[in-house]
Amino acid sequence: MTEHHAFGSLSARQLRDAIAAGTYTARQVTEYYLSVIHQRTDLGAFMAVYDDAALARADELDEAYAATGVVGPLHGLPLAFKDTVNVAGMVTTFGSRLFADTEPQLEDDPISLNMNTAGVVQVGKTTLPEFALSCHSDNVISEPARNPRNPELTAGGSSGGAAAAVAAGMLPVAPGTDGGGSIRIPAAATGIVGLKPGRGTIPTDEQNDGVKNLSVTGPLARTVEDAALLMDALVDPTQPNGRYLAAAQQGRESAGDLSIGYTTASPFQPDLEITLSQSAVQALTLAVTLLSKEGLSIEEMSFSYRGGYHKNFQTVWTQGLTRIPLPEGAEDRMEALAQDFLKQAHERTQEQYEAAVAELSDWAADTRRQFSAYDVVLTPVLAFTPPPVGTFSAMQGQDDYEYQCKFTPYTSMINVMGLPAISIPIKDDDNGMSWSIQAVGRAGTEGQLLRLGARLEALVAGGKPAE
Repeated sequence: MTEHHAFGSLSARQLRDAIAAGTYTARQVTEYYLSVIHQRTDLGAFMAVYDDAALARADELDEAYAATGVVGPLHGLPLAFKDTVNVAGMVTTFGSRLFADTEPQLEDDPISLNMNTAGVVQVGKTTLPEFALSCHSDNVISEPARNPRNPELTAGGSSGGAAAAVAAGMLPVAPGTDGGGSIRIPAAATGIVGLKPGRGTIPTDEQNDGVKNLSVTGPLARTVEDAALLMDALVDPTQPNGRYLAAAQQGRESAGDLSIGYTTASPFQPDLEITLSQSAVQALTLAVTLLSKEGLSIEEMSFSYRGGYHKNFQTVWTQGLTRIPLPEGAEDRMEALAQDFLKQAHERTQEQYEAAVAELSDWAADTRRQFSAYDVVLTPVLAFTPPPVGTFSAMQGQDDYEYQCKFTPYTSMINVMGLPAISIPIKDDDNGMSWSIQAVGRAGTEGQLLRLGARLEALVAGGKPAE
């Protein structure tokens, strides 16, 4: 193990700068993070770790640095993708026994290629639920991702392994994907920052507009500045210190002139009973109070969601399974939730699906219009404390799905609208669990959200910028 224990106290931006200055080598940094990963296997954050490949890549980067300087804006930073992304030389399992014994991939997905261009060291694959369908990260082929704040509890999902790894110091930053809250939910569960970009913002994501396109790629990090650092690389892997990092650094002093609305209304109501814990309400109230003292225009929103969201979102969400190339006889080998979702998808007609898409599109347009009265809308992220590991997977089908919606009643609607949103830790409760708020912006305002997040981060820390 490397003696450079200081790595763990550095932010990703500080570590990146130290590597670029020649203070540390990529190999030293990689050895350190691999050692932490192997020390914290109890958290189940990784599906697989590829030590030899990671160290070889680190040596390659050190050789390149000696010859010509840094390779890219994230030169030497260890990183790992969720196990839905194809990385050359690594197996892609989707968290499913259907793909557990497949061969390593021969080619990288575009997002993996871009991160290689940015100069990262890919160390493995992070844990997820089967096909990234859930807001936890349990599956039957690996250990579940556990919460570093209380390992008896879930780390959230579906990017739960990535969030656990970042929160526990196994990675400086990590990319996640978010189709219904899968970055923001585990970020809130583990007390870190998670940014869901707006639809089409990341060039390697699907660019189609509309409610059929729910999933985006975004950063998970311990600080807003580090989330911005990774966000810049996800957008352009060749340019250091881009506009998102600049926005986050600007936010250390001011959030800017914003009009802000806040609400605890959920589109799942009244179909589902949504009950917020006292801690969830307190976190939102504290954020509102802190921003009000900054002189920002902030008020409780008065509006109503159109009906039908619960049914129509579930229709569109479950239809996604039909686009996965499944082997023959796959359904019997799937976990209960995936089986139920696939059954629903096969039983509905194309006309029923398109009708749900049309109704959900109208819902999205109406809600975007109401949100547009403000620069930013604040909501809670989680309704209650992350449940114990295994809670969701012990349930069957619809009960599982509806309990997930009750746990995360504010996230999926942002994917449906295609808007950017960020999860920011606000307070800890008496049990040491973190509570976050979600800030939702207009299309194209990821920088504004990072600036607001950085200011909130500083205010929560007592008015001083977070280190």
